[in-house]
Amino acid sequence: MRSRYTAFALTLHDYLLATWHISTRPAALSPDPETQWKGLSIIKSGPDATKASSQAEGGFVHFRAYFKERERWHMLEENSRFVHESGRWWYVDGTPAVVRLKPRRNDPCFCGSGRKLKLCCNE
Repeated sequence: MRSRYTAFALTLHDYLLATWHISTRPAALSPDPETQWKGLSIIKSGPDATKASSQAEGGFVHFRAYFKERERWHMLEENSRFVHESGRWWYVDGTPAVVRLKPRRNDPCFCGSGRKLKLCCNE
């Protein structure tokens, strides 16, 4: 999950498509130059309990990613599903929810630096 977040932050769309399972992979990803990814928090991860033992090994990652778009802060929260096939983990799909945040100047920065937002990523 961390590598896919980094690929989003660096707009490495080829990598994102290369790590997406073929059963759900889109034909292309369109870049969004106004989105600035600022931080990632992994809430929980583990094996996918809904997979039968005869199927490929599966897993999930519940995460929160913080981003800034048009001078507004947002949080993407998603439960992502992955499958392990041919010795690799593949992103299958997720259930995302985007929430607009209204942080105050003295709140801690979303990037995880430990600094106040006003002195860090809110420039």
